[in-house]
Amino acid sequence: MNFLLVGTCPDNNGAATHFVALALALVEAGHHVTALVYPDSLVAQSLSRSAVHLRAAKFRNAFDPRGYTALWRAVRQTRPDWLVGNSGKEYWPLIISGRILGIPVALFRHRTPAMKRLSGYFTPRLAQRFFAVSWHARQAYLSRGIPAARVHVLYNPVDLETCRPDPQQRQLTLERLGIDNTAIVLGYFGRMHTGKGIFPLFEAANQAMAREPRLHCLWVGSGGEAGSLRALAAAHPMASRHHFVSWVNDTHPLYSAISMLAFPSISPEAFGRVAIEAQAHGVPVLASDAGGIAETIANGHTGMLLPPGDVGAWGDAIIQLCDPAIRLPMGEAAREFAQQNFSFPVIAAEFVRILQPITGTQPEALSSGYVRRGL
Repeated sequence: MNFLLVGTCPDNNGAATHFVALALALVEAGHHVTALVYPDSLVAQSLSRSAVHLRAAKFRNAFDPRGYTALWRAVRQTRPDWLVGNSGKEYWPLIISGRILGIPVALFRHRTPAMKRLSGYFTPRLAQRFFAVSWHARQAYLSRGIPAARVHVLYNPVDLETCRPDPQQRQLTLERLGIDNTAIVLGYFGRMHTGKGIFPLFEAANQAMAREPRLHCLWVGSGGEAGSLRALAAAHPMASRHHFVSWVNDTHPLYSAISMLAFPSISPEAFGRVAIEAQAHGVPVLASDAGGIAETIANGHTGMLLPPGDVGAWGDAIIQLCDPAIRLPMGEAAREFAQQNFSFPVIAAEFVRILQPITGTQPEALSSGYVRRGL
């Protein structure tokens, strides 16, 4: 198939990461992909050395004539089978252009808060396909009155060639961080703010450190509460075992350094890409049972689902995964789980299948091969 993906938002966020991964997954599956991207953005840089054909464009708003000019020029030159959008700023330009040019439109929604009233009503109904990134997110949209048949689920894909266990990289990264190679490293990757559960995790990690002398904690991320967390750690008796790294675009070396990942969000998440990336690296995940996060691990098999904010439960779970007899089999299962459910071939095939003409089949049946809560 021939796709024109439109991602002209300059932000480096989850939607941008998804855009890059979906484009690469489709190319790997043998499809022709052109991407309309914001010039010099992280998306453009990430796709610059791939087989994706890049074109520059900007949409200042839904009525920006320069954005429409770039979009229509790309359509005339590439003649795509589908227009694919990934952020709210592009929903209406793609819907309008698709209607005028006679090209079907597929749109992704990465957040669960309600859209503006008119957009929330018309966008899922006017696009030929409307995708949620988890069953949790889908249910949020259905609760606002969107017809069930209009909302499909497609998880974020992950590149298993890039995300993979690397013992040599682990040793190099631990050495750079000043952590002993025999250490057990609990990792947190994400924004630093209260809703992400970083402060209960900090308390749980300290409790676990008091019981396990080999345990260290690696904090990777930036945000409004980063300074407060660093100050707490610096004043704590376990200060030397807390290590901080500001967010970097390439986190793969850091995944290689950790023994387990913590995803402790207190607020429900639409999905949990870091959990998938960690498992692809062969790392088990401790995750809050909140929103779409629960769909990203096989509870008790590739990690554990825990009550959000429950310091005692998190501390006990961290100690459990310090045991290699528990942690190492989970890590092996995690890699296989990511490959079976979130790899490029799996997600690309599912995406193309859902794009086929609908004959009355409901989204649940269309995605029957997907992991659902309860594994």
